[in-house]
Amino acid sequence: MVYQPAAGARDLLPLDVAQKRWIEDRLQQVFHRWGYHRIITSTLERMDTLMAGEAIQRQMVIQLQNGQDEELGLRPELTASIARAVVTRMAGVTYPQRLYYNANVFRRTWENRHNRQQEFYQAGVELLGVGGLLANAEVLLLAANCLAALGLQDWHLILGEAGITRSLLDAFPADLQSKVRSAIANLDRITIDTLPLSDQLRERARIMLDLRGTSADVLQKVSTLNLDAEQQEALNNLKSLVELLESGGKIPIILDLSLIQTIDYYTGIVFEVVSNAGSQARVLGRGGRYDQLLGLYHPQGENIPGIGFVLNIEDLYQVLLPTQQLPQATPVSNWLVVPEAASAEAAAFTYAQKLRESTHLVRVEIDLGGRDAQAIRQYARDRGIAQIAWIKADGSPTIEALR
Repeated sequence: MVYQPAAGARDLLPLDVAQKRWIEDRLQQVFHRWGYHRIITSTLERMDTLMAGEAIQRQMVIQLQNGQDEELGLRPELTASIARAVVTRMAGVTYPQRLYYNANVFRRTWENRHNRQQEFYQAGVELLGVGGLLANAEVLLLAANCLAALGLQDWHLILGEAGITRSLLDAFPADLQSKVRSAIANLDRITIDTLPLSDQLRERARIMLDLRGTSADVLQKVSTLNLDAEQQEALNNLKSLVELLESGGKIPIILDLSLIQTIDYYTGIVFEVVSNAGSQARVLGRGGRYDQLLGLYHPQGENIPGIGFVLNIEDLYQVLLPTQQLPQATPVSNWLVVPEAASAEAAAFTYAQKLRESTHLVRVEIDLGGRDAQAIRQYARDRGIAQIAWIKADGSPTIEALR
């Protein structure tokens, strides 16, 4: 019998890990420079925690059950877990809280494909306890900084505002709002054309479908929709954010007020980071503002504003792979330490340990015996090891440099 990983799972071999770590290390450096601290939450969560924010459909959660018949699930994303941890475990902290994560998530997929991936790796941030223009700008500029640290250039940001888009739906009959919303979220013009709407409302829905393009064009279009004072204020805030981000060409932006989810997860700006590299666009990450989510987990229902984003490590990998920036081989050892006789074995381990205690990383292997000198040299050459230390019984080394 040949044993294989479970359907939807996969193994990461040493080169895969080196390439994944290359991405993660650069992202982590950016997070640290912006003052963010890592949080690690449980891989297992109670189903009521995962479902509280309606961030994901129940059937996408890989569910488990413990001995107390408690419904559990493997986390399908991190925001709900972090929200739960912050309000239940970090009471009394000062805000804002800047948190980041680097973790695997699990999602059940129903696509009719063999071995469809169900485990994914993500890195992202959550900025909690503060709203407003500067907090929104920080998160978006941080996302741009992450892509710059990876050397990615051919990308753009699709920016929407869920609060504005949702409020624009209030003009539609209550029994049709969810259908109109779903049609807009899925860019479904056929549904818009067939719903029982007045000519005026149908035209409004078509305009909402087309609220995508340069910031100037979109802001002009949405201003024709007879906005009330609250909607106008939200639009002015969005305009200020766009002006801040576009000053100096910091972020390439496509404004898209049709960018809305079919669930009430986001309350303000929403965005997607999209790569233009290759033959088709690839979504590298997404995020947005969620000012009511933490209140769902808070014992007193207190709302704590939040905004964050997630970057998909696999998608970043696919975009980076053709650029040759990722490691092309696993790191080689710097030394091979060889005891010349059994009486030199203890001395060889001691010498190897001294090499390893260098202030910078030194990779040192011990030859484990069973090979003659010629085979040892060939092994070192095959592995790209630059130096061999031949150790005598008295601990004295003979250094041999290999080309």
